[in-house]
Amino acid sequence: MRIVFAGTPEPAVPSLRRFIDSERHEVVAVITRPDAVAGRGRKVTRSPVGTLADEHGIPVLTPSRPSDPEFIAQLTDLAPDCCPVVAYGALLPQQVLDIPRFGWINLHFSLLPAWRGAAPVQAAIDAGDEFTGASTFQIEAGLDTGPVFGVVTERIAVTDTAGALLDRLADSGAVLLEKTLDGVEDGTLQAVPQSADGVSYAPKVLVEAARVRWDQPALAVNRRIRAVTPAPGAWTEVAGNRLKLGPVELVEEELPERHIEVRKSGVFVGTATTAVRLEQVQPQGKRMMAALDWARGARLEPGAVVE
Repeated sequence: MRIVFAGTPEPAVPSLRRFIDSERHEVVAVITRPDAVAGRGRKVTRSPVGTLADEHGIPVLTPSRPSDPEFIAQLTDLAPDCCPVVAYGALLPQQVLDIPRFGWINLHFSLLPAWRGAAPVQAAIDAGDEFTGASTFQIEAGLDTGPVFGVVTERIAVTDTAGALLDRLADSGAVLLEKTLDGVEDGTLQAVPQSADGVSYAPKVLVEAARVRWDQPALAVNRRIRAVTPAPGAWTEVAGNRLKLGPVELVEEELPERHIEVRKSGVFVGTATTAVRLEQVQPQGKRMMAALDWARGARLEPGAVVE
């Protein structure tokens, strides 16, 4: 099939790479979000998907809006048979959805209809789900509501961060997406409508929502921190200064809620139940470091608390 691949961030790269290497599908163009400033240097940066396309000499389309007439004309001229999508990051108007004869097929990182929306992996970890996965479905007007072609499942480890889990799903999902297009082209695969039961939503996690709530049980604190690692990153405040947190360890002892205790064995913080031990932290303007090294340098006052 002639395909135009749509995607933007790193988790979309394994899927694009599989299609580039495919013997039966031809990537005639890539659609990605416009170049944006990133990093401490605030340099204009190409998306990971756009970068990979550039390396292979594949034309890259970066419409500011998929409804732009110029983009619609370009896509029509490309005459794709199908448009596979992985985390593109923009809503597609019906006029655009109607262009490829096999439509747009999305790889979504959840077991639909669970966790529709922008942050399914983060939501699954935060909710304490034992399993998650990836689904391929036909894009329609609703938010992740289209009929499903296939799924792969993945157990969520108790130590998984959103980044680690998403890396695994990006790889297994890439295989699923390629097999889905194979089946659609062969006429051997039919999409099945999603169940009306079990629908849940996973909105984008904003920075403010990544602030740790120490009035929750330790298990919930642990899950939330892992769910927002590496992005946008869990954080708290100590003496008015923001402190970014890496994953924490659950310990079987109690401390007063929000209180910090520094020992030779580590830095501990009280929650609504048992304490957690901080592992890696990042003060403002500095790199990640061991929590004990931070605590020694911070010279915390007796009775210091997180806020």
